[in-house]
Amino acid sequence: MAFVMSGGQLQLTGPNPLATYSSLPSSVAAPWEYAAIWRCQPQVRTVVSFLARNIAQLGLHTFRRVSDTDRVRLTDHELAQVLAEPLPRLTTYRLVERLVSDLALYDLGYWIKLTVGGRRRLLPVPPSLIRPAEGNWIAPEYFETAGGQEFGVDEVVYFHGYAPEDLRSGASSIEALRALLLEEQESTKQRAQMWKSGARMTGVLSRPIDAEPWSSEAKRRFQVMWRTFAQGGGAEGGTPILEDGMVYTPIAINPQQAQYIESRKLTREEVAAAYHIPPPLVGILDHATYSNITEQHKILYQDTLGPWLTMIQQEIHAQLLPDLSDNRDVYVEFNIAEKMRGSFEEQAEAASTATGRPWMTVNEQRARFNLPQIEGGDSLITPLNVTEGGLASPRDTAPDPLEAAPKARGLALVKSSRPSDLGQFASEQQAFATSLTRWTQAQADRMLLSAGAKADGMPDLLEVWAAGHDDRLIQLEALLAQHGFRLAQIGAWDVLDAWNPQAENWSPDVMLAWILAAAETHAAQHEEAGRKAVADVQEQGGETWRDRLGQAAAAWVTAGQIRAATAGTELRSFGGHDAASASGLVKKIWRTGGRNPRPSHKAQDGEAVALDDVFSNGLRWPGDGKGRTEELVNCNCTLDYARGD
Repeated sequence: MAFVMSGGQLQLTGPNPLATYSSLPSSVAAPWEYAAIWRCQPQVRTVVSFLARNIAQLGLHTFRRVSDTDRVRLTDHELAQVLAEPLPRLTTYRLVERLVSDLALYDLGYWIKLTVGGRRRLLPVPPSLIRPAEGNWIAPEYFETAGGQEFGVDEVVYFHGYAPEDLRSGASSIEALRALLLEEQESTKQRAQMWKSGARMTGVLSRPIDAEPWSSEAKRRFQVMWRTFAQGGGAEGGTPILEDGMVYTPIAINPQQAQYIESRKLTREEVAAAYHIPPPLVGILDHATYSNITEQHKILYQDTLGPWLTMIQQEIHAQLLPDLSDNRDVYVEFNIAEKMRGSFEEQAEAASTATGRPWMTVNEQRARFNLPQIEGGDSLITPLNVTEGGLASPRDTAPDPLEAAPKARGLALVKSSRPSDLGQFASEQQAFATSLTRWTQAQADRMLLSAGAKADGMPDLLEVWAAGHDDRLIQLEALLAQHGFRLAQIGAWDVLDAWNPQAENWSPDVMLAWILAAAETHAAQHEEAGRKAVADVQEQGGETWRDRLGQAAAAWVTAGQIRAATAGTELRSFGGHDAASASGLVKKIWRTGGRNPRPSHKAQDGEAVALDDVFSNGLRWPGDGKGRTEELVNCNCTLDYARGD
């Protein structure tokens, strides 16, 4: 075995572990200087501790690969036990934290393999106390400690980065930052000296050439007064009196001119860049927003820390695992999954969609709130709308959380922010059409199920339809308001970006009342379209009523697709029109769009009217709900705007 034997106690690697030696490789020529930099340079310490703490908190798990798609976690495996308790009272967190800190400072890291009391152990050793020795540029012959003790290559787990001239060691990032850190250090000394001197004023006193000569006593009195004032930085010496037209001229650079804050911020940015860390993650928030910080946290464990994790995992696999008898298909992995799972709400939504049904029982959820179990709460509930071959998720029949203002019926509204991509109309329109189609299909399926569950003969279909009328309107208005608010904002920003980038005199709030009214109108029209289709089946009657009801339901779903396209065009046009009015634009120009535009729209391409007028087809904008139906369906036209000057 490649583990060093001990008499049951850990021994130091030499009589004086702090002793120095002069034959260090060039890449670690100043290990104690690196340690001093870490102790004294707050920017280095901030970045290094950020790396070490974020990697150490993940935890190392041991697995056995069963197949390409299956694995088993090993908690009682020897490797898992060694990593869980590398030394008595030394945790995995502390082991990994020290390793990452050593790698960040020195680009080197060492674990000495030990056997203590019959158990394998790992002793982390500071890079300042051990070095690779002899051998060649490919591999060392052995490792030598500061006290002169030698360890074989198979007795040490050796981590290192890249050095251009040597495969045995790395090159510290501190070297690349040395000049910048020295500048920061000198700047800090200068600031300390300034405050140590009581922020003494530095300057020149000048006395007019034609002033009366001072007597010796007057000159001595003024010197004592000025020295008393200046030594206290003006705080203890009272107010100096400048006689005979004397003038004081400062010659020092003040803190604002020296840009102390900017220089400290620049140093932290450079140190963070050397370790590939996004500035907002280490407290530089000049250009940070909620959205970009959230995205940077998502990529932290992929792009920033991912290479570190892979390197450590592979070195453990290559240098530590072969010493264990049970090593077939065994590997270690950082528990990054816990950090990538998202919030509980995101996990719950994904789990619900993936399983196609609720995934927690009532009692499991009650336990999360420290509530007692109830009878019948240990079984999963399957909603009526989730059947084999039906909807993929119980969430499909309900609208997403609203981003529109509250109205009667208790709609909750959170205003959405500026769209991140102004060209997203097509994707948002598609999402709108998909949501409305799925909702319509779900309601149609529910109606068919309810009608089929009645007596053998044809039931009163209008009564079946009326049973869900109120709930359908509430859900439909919510869905339409949600997507409508997004689409209107996209249309508004299309105009604002061109004419009013600062969005002066404009707010999305002003569109809410109109959007909710439009949602109510479209919901009522869509509901009425379904009712009329059902009424036609009821009127015709006959034994084939089930087939005809199914055809009516399919036609209603198709009508939902058409309504989404029409409403989407109207909402985008309205948003642009509202932004144009707030931006002081006075003309609007019709632009015909689509592959096969209707003749009336094609004929008015380029037609310009005043902002508050209607076009020759009677519409205020493409998709205008007040226009004739034949002018609205599947319209893909848009508007341009002008100031009129």
